Amino acid sequence: MATATTPDMTAMLKDMMGAFPVDTASMEASFKTSATLNEKLSGVALAAVEKSTEISSAWTKDTVTKLTDIAKAKAEPADYAKAMTDFAAAYSEAASEHMAAFAEVAKKVQMETVELMMAAGKDMSDEATSVMTKATDEVKAAAKKATSK
Repeated sequence: MATATTPDMTAMLKDMMGAFPVDTASMEASFKTSATLNEKLSGVALAAVEKSTEISSAWTKDTVTKLTDIAKAKAEPADYAKAMTDFAAAYSEAASEHMAAFAEVAKKVQMETVELMMAAGKDMSDEATSVMTKATDEVKAAAKKATSK
């Protein structure tokens, strides 16, 4: 009577993985490209945050300065109405200027992000083409070697 033996799965997997070698250099290059892209995108975002904070701070200081004028005691009741009207007009003008500054920051972020994404897409495309060409060459060589035996 024959005894059943359990196949050595470790040896089988080792042989199978050995038949399909993995080129880790391409994975490392992809990781480095991705890390570089993330670093550049973070730089764009942080620069935008810094500029937006400066705009907000300037807007706040401007508003507080204008409110100081309103808080001063007036000789006539009509002077309070005039101070409020002047504040509203000045605040409206300042709001337009500051919103335009925010829009410029957003526009710059958008342009820089698009440029980075296009450059990264080109780099990744070039890497993928290189990896596929190398893999194709290896498969052809292996097929040629297998048919010549």
